[in-house]
Amino acid sequence: MRDQAFSDDFRTQFDLLMRLRRDVRRFRTDPVDEAVLTRCLDAFRLAPSVGLSEPWRVIRVESEAARAAALENFQIANSEALTGYSGEKAALYSNLKLTGMQEAPVQLAVFCDDATEKGQGLGAGTMPEMRRYSVVSAITLFWLALRTEGLGMGWVSILDPDQMARDLDVPDDWRLIGYFCVGWPEELSDTPELERVGWENRDTALPIEVR
Repeated sequence: MRDQAFSDDFRTQFDLLMRLRRDVRRFRTDPVDEAVLTRCLDAFRLAPSVGLSEPWRVIRVESEAARAAALENFQIANSEALTGYSGEKAALYSNLKLTGMQEAPVQLAVFCDDATEKGQGLGAGTMPEMRRYSVVSAITLFWLALRTEGLGMGWVSILDPDQMARDLDVPDDWRLIGYFCVGWPEELSDTPELERVGWENRDTALPIEVR
């Protein structure tokens, strides 16, 4: 395995995979095969985690009551967020589709267990937030795995995390990292939707400072 390198074709495909990862908000309602979903969720087990703590905790939000509470949470937070904009930005914001919660067949709430004893605290003594970064790393691998299957994912962050924790009745030491909609995208694009509608532009180069 020493000096393992991949082919030019693999690198080209990997670049395409990252470009097509996209945050999806427009889903078809077709169900997702359970075997495919399980295969993608296995990506969590391959993710790096500080001290090998594996602090991710995944809840599949299935019941009508839980989904309704999550949607209401978003709607309240979204209305509050709109008040922070004015003029053209407010008009643009009000027309953005910022969640696929009403269409996505699979919905997951992912938490970080800040109190986990796994990992013996290694690497998290001075930076306990590393546990949460570890969860984000796992989510990224899951996202890419979904894309390889033709699936898409949308990360919903316009939420009250404390309310979500209460609605899902999770332990006090769990912290919400994100609410995720998973399903079949209505369309594919290598350009972020927010860029397409004129909300913001992606940087064309990575700013790197040398000190």
